[in-house]
Amino acid sequence: QVQLAESGGDSVQTGSLLTLSCAVSGYTHHNYCMGWFRQAPGKEREEVASIYTVARTTAYHDSVAGRFTISQNAGKTTLYLEMNSLKPEDTAMYYCAAGYYRGGGYCPLGGTEYVYWGQGTQVTVSS
Repeated sequence: QVQLAESGGDSVQTGSLLTLSCAVSGYTHHNYCMGWFRQAPGKEREEVASIYTVARTTAYHDSVAGRFTISQNAGKTTLYLEMNSLKPEDTAMYYCAAGYYRGGGYCPLGGTEYVYWGQGTQVTVSS
């Protein structure tokens, strides 16, 4: 049974650094995509970063490019999201997800079918 569990969410001030983790267990596929999503109150869920686990190619939403970094440990048991220069607009519940790789060498934002999800971890950024 595939399980994803996020941790690391916190309440921080503008400009802070925060790293989220997602523990992955039970996933037997070698070739897949992982992503980080967020959902703020009253807004739709958006994918902020993705990684293709074989080539480790990444993609980022424009709103976080240059500030956030997605990565995975060598054993593919933990997914990370390092968030720098946090802004109040980054406040949201953050989720990790795992899904199918469809080719092309990367996992396109909004174009990957994610089938496994974690429960989320809250990030609050105050000004």
